[in-house]
Amino acid sequence: MAQDLRELFAREREQQTHTMKEGHEDRFLSKLDENIPRTKHYRRANRTFWLQIAASVVVVIGLGYYFLFGSKEVVTDPNNNVVDTQENNTQNQSISLGDLSPDLKKIENYYLTNINLELSGLEFNDDNKEVIDSYMEQLAELDAEYRRLNAELNEMGPNDQTINALINNLQLRLQLLQKLKSKLNQLKSSKNEQKTSHIV
Repeated sequence: MAQDLRELFAREREQQTHTMKEGHEDRFLSKLDENIPRTKHYRRANRTFWLQIAASVVVVIGLGYYFLFGSKEVVTDPNNNVVDTQENNTQNQSISLGDLSPDLKKIENYYLTNINLELSGLEFNDDNKEVIDSYMEQLAELDAEYRRLNAELNEMGPNDQTINALINNLQLRLQLLQKLKSKLNQLKSSKNEQKTSHIV
């Protein structure tokens, strides 16, 4: 009397054959396409995303070109001799972190490029003005400290402490901008949540 349930289910599966009507999948996909709304917001967001990437690439290329080739001024002196003012002014100019070695120049360029990239990616509006202003004040303080360290580098000459302090300053500025970006994203998402809760 006792039957094995596995055998019973196996026999039942063999006896049943389920088939879908021909063209069922095509009809389902066409109904799905009709009912899914295609919003302009998605296309606009996609377009602004690519515009932001393009703007960032232009900024990076511009900064890279500037740092690689620099700006050389060629003027003529009263005797009609061509003079490269960049070489003549090096004695009067102050040295910076990038002037000490090629490796330090790469480090300085890396941080300055990323700082400028982060700054170019910020979206300013009335809702986030206070937050951005407070971060910009901190950034201005770090910039003033960087200039003071650069002056110290020129007065006392290169030493490990000053070089490390300059690099740490650049790192702090980049981290500060990344925190600002994160804070702005949090504000934006909280405002979106508030809007959706008011709609519901």
